[in-house]
Amino acid sequence: MNSYAMQGDVAVVSLSHPPVNSLSLVLRRFIVQALDAAESDPAVRGIVLAGSDRAFSAGADVAELGTPAQSAEPILPTVLARVAACRKPVLAALSGVALGGGLELAMSCHGRVALASALVGLPEIHLGLIPGSTGTQLLPRLVGVPRALGLMLNGQPQSAQAWADSGLFDLVVADDVLAAACALARQWAEAGALPVGARERTLDAAAVAEQVAAERARLSARQRLQPAYGALMDAVAGCALPFAEGAQRERELFLQLVPSHAAQALRHQFKAEREASKLPPEVQAQPRPVQTVAVIGAGTMGTGIAICALDAGLNVLLLEQNHEALARGQQRVTEHYSGRVAAGKMKPAVADAAQARLTASIDWPLLERADVVIEAVFEDLSVKLAVFQQIDTHARAGAVLATNTSYLDVDAIANATRRPQDVLGLHFFSPANVMKLLEVVRGAHTAPDALATGMALGKALKKLPVLCGNAFGFIGNRIYNAYRKQCEFMLEDGAWPEDVDHALTGMGFAMGPFAVADLSGLDIAWHMRQAQAATRDPRERYVGILDRLCEQGRLGRKTGAGYYTYTDGKQAPSTDATVRGLIEQVRAARGITGQPPSAEQIRRQALLAMVNEAALLLAEGVAARASDIDVVLVQGYGFPRWEGGPVFWARQQERAALERDLQALAQSVGFGFRLGQLDPLLA
Repeated sequence: MNSYAMQGDVAVVSLSHPPVNSLSLVLRRFIVQALDAAESDPAVRGIVLAGSDRAFSAGADVAELGTPAQSAEPILPTVLARVAACRKPVLAALSGVALGGGLELAMSCHGRVALASALVGLPEIHLGLIPGSTGTQLLPRLVGVPRALGLMLNGQPQSAQAWADSGLFDLVVADDVLAAACALARQWAEAGALPVGARERTLDAAAVAEQVAAERARLSARQRLQPAYGALMDAVAGCALPFAEGAQRERELFLQLVPSHAAQALRHQFKAEREASKLPPEVQAQPRPVQTVAVIGAGTMGTGIAICALDAGLNVLLLEQNHEALARGQQRVTEHYSGRVAAGKMKPAVADAAQARLTASIDWPLLERADVVIEAVFEDLSVKLAVFQQIDTHARAGAVLATNTSYLDVDAIANATRRPQDVLGLHFFSPANVMKLLEVVRGAHTAPDALATGMALGKALKKLPVLCGNAFGFIGNRIYNAYRKQCEFMLEDGAWPEDVDHALTGMGFAMGPFAVADLSGLDIAWHMRQAQAATRDPRERYVGILDRLCEQGRLGRKTGAGYYTYTDGKQAPSTDATVRGLIEQVRAARGITGQPPSAEQIRRQALLAMVNEAALLLAEGVAARASDIDVVLVQGYGFPRWEGGPVFWARQQERAALERDLQALAQSVGFGFRLGQLDPLLA
């Protein structure tokens, strides 16, 4: 419960809106009422706003965005103005997190005292917004424009200790932040004069303009596609104005962003990510305890998974088939941690402690120690079956057995053991110690507590775990395969690879499909196609351009040529004569002489392919929720976050036009194309 209590002659206003003191309407009203009471009480000489150990305040209540509660008085700017106008010293005592509106509230106080471990930040940019309650005006006036923009553009929380000498805090303490804040409030009351607040400070107009222009010039192409970044620059430029004018400009920009497409998409993704990690009620269970993880395979993927587990404080057994492969894996782990230390991103003691939890061996019986065993060997079913037979022999009863396969049948792998109830898929994305997405694949016999363990392990590894059904490619690769096919059809129909790539990166994709193919290696897809060749129906449309490139030894970046050529690792801006000649031969063989599609046509065809496959996945139960599909595509496949994902995109389209275009897509592909039902997807 929110509370108001006296500590001597200081009123302590304690905020309590679990779990993170989000600034809901109820809490905003309480703050104003508490300030009114304290200011009118002659026994009160100073006021301290305090939160919980977990949070001073994590900012605005996201659930209120776009609702009447968001604009109900007192809105947050009204609350902050009331704080700043108080005639008695008001201090913020910060512990836990102070984010967004929470940091704006603290900056509106006359002073701030923080625990060194407290985390501060203005993360609004991640929701397609800017600070909307004077944060763009207060922070630059306290710490200067460059440092303020750095925090707002990054959006990530930083420790109070890192900001101890910035001007943001009056004191940073190791403990008892409330006592320190009360003491400072009394000191200022004794002095009889309040310090100059951020609102009263002025900045040099020419310097502000120059600094903002420099930061604007550094924005990336993807940032320029998002309206919040330009709006942030415009708002901070308002620091050259009197405070009231700058604050008014900020508020206008903030309110313009709230209903924008990008902000809606980012709020959708924010909510979708939180839903994705929840298991459906029918399979909810208590996860099994996990202290030791075994990783089989010390290649790039296996060592990446091992690093994730070490960073999470788990014991790791790294297992290989021979000493040479094991030594290479150990070297990868060592180089990772030495690199982190050299870059100043990890303390040597932390790196040493992580590596001390690693046991590297070729001794299979050591698997008996593991609570979870993760196989990360070559993507070949026969190889994985042999590995799982070995795992079954040596792993202890009750251990969770996971395959890192990206598209193979998890049930076939589980059936190589005598305990399919303990087997699931844990599909990590490369590089495993960087990418946040984790597809948790439920087999036909996977026990609920094994599934819960996989989801819980994902969270412990700081991943975004998403539940998937067992089907070829699961969610991500299944949709990416449909998308890639359409992009290859576009080559036959008149587009060059760079046309497709530029159209999609122009929308905000991290990379185009042909640049991605070159990066990952064309031979990976080629081998998969060869494996499927015997079962492929000859009536299905098939584009053999990739096969021909591979036959010529053009396997992508690693060979210096694929769809593009590479010199010193740099991609040529367009395809060369060899690739264009191949594509022209394929077009001629099919009798295609159509006009090249526009960038908008390319984007729409690619997105329609994703939407149709998403509808099929949802109908088949491979995805538990439509929003899970968006999480997978954004987190694992470079789909622009500010576009929300293919499901969000589909829901923004006019229904009749969407159905018409999907029908046209089905007709253009011909035999074998399955048209998905939109109703479940758009619900």
